[in-house]
Amino acid sequence: MRPIRPLHAVRARRGAGSRAARRRTPLSALALCAAVALTATACNGDDGGADAADKPPSSSAQDGIQIPDGVKDRLKEHGIDLDEWKDGAWKEWNKDDWLREAEDFVNPIIEDLWDEDRMRDADKQPAKPVEDDISGDQGKTDPTPAPVEAAALSTPYTESSPASGKLFFDGPEGSMVCSATVVTDPANPGKSNMVWTAGHCVHAGAAGGWYRNITFVPSYNNAGKSAAELEGAPREEIAPHGLYWADWAQTSQQWIETGGPTGGAGAPYDFAVLHVKPEKDNGKSLEETVGAALPVEFNAPAVSGIDSMTATGYPAAPPFDGQRQLACADKPGRLSLNTEDPTMYRIGCTMTGGSSGGGWVATGKDGKPALVSNTSIGPVTAGWLAGPRLGDEAKGIYDAVSEKFAN
Repeated sequence: MRPIRPLHAVRARRGAGSRAARRRTPLSALALCAAVALTATACNGDDGGADAADKPPSSSAQDGIQIPDGVKDRLKEHGIDLDEWKDGAWKEWNKDDWLREAEDFVNPIIEDLWDEDRMRDADKQPAKPVEDDISGDQGKTDPTPAPVEAAALSTPYTESSPASGKLFFDGPEGSMVCSATVVTDPANPGKSNMVWTAGHCVHAGAAGGWYRNITFVPSYNNAGKSAAELEGAPREEIAPHGLYWADWAQTSQQWIETGGPTGGAGAPYDFAVLHVKPEKDNGKSLEETVGAALPVEFNAPAVSGIDSMTATGYPAAPPFDGQRQLACADKPGRLSLNTEDPTMYRIGCTMTGGSSGGGWVATGKDGKPALVSNTSIGPVTAGWLAGPRLGDEAKGIYDAVSEKFAN
């Protein structure tokens, strides 16, 4: 087996910084504690109370940042001053300031931070090879699949793949990208603001914390132009539905505690759910705006009974440039990283870094397309992708985010 890495953080030409050190907490303490943008209400009612944690925060605008009412003092406890944050303090990645616990997520909207150039230039992949063989399967891993060439989706993406998009965020190494998918919200049928992606696209795992300025762009680069062709392109062509900032994010506690940048650590639990709000409000939900949302099917078969899975994403590491949406379809096999964790799905695919978080779609129990996984890891030299099976932990996160915004 070739060296692998999470297919996530694609570093931009801009920005640099030091990596934050690890800060650990007990696994059980925050197992399903929601992470809420700009509030830091803890589990069990600590510092905000159960009532506050059960309701989405109200917000008001101030100099381009939308600020939930009454949270400045709480943020200052974490060393965050919103005015300084807006003016560039978010670029500081001191280990003491990098928030990592489930309840510490903050993501204030900074209008026009993600301009056309900044989005287009987020295209670099840090290379961090690991051991050749990560399997600890004891017979549960199927043979390595043959590579499947990634195929470009037809344009415009608003018609061919309206639920898919590109995720932008900032980390210590600069601006990075992943892929993501609009999913249905059980509490708000037909009006979802929920997005599915990989855990490592929102949180650095055991050695880091929450990434910053997390923003989803559905149908990014709608016409599928190259980076050169996008020079000077109008914003409506690059972001046809606008930008959607995460105002709530939740990933698995397993990812927070054990996730690593290489080697597959935490990969069986490498999933996340976002709740988003538009940078510029149009009065509609994300689902209403894009015209689509995929249902999520949990506890799908391991591999038997699934003839094909289709992974979609915006690969950005060579030979791709991160601007076009591609897809691979293949019959899945199993990949086991160790005997304790669930097996993962694995398909042949030549997509590279930047495709992480992109949805894997298969025929659901009702005969209709459903999201059953997301891209998590793959070899440094592309040839296959692996994604987690979505079981009870994933369903708990999905349900918790939905319930937070039920009313």
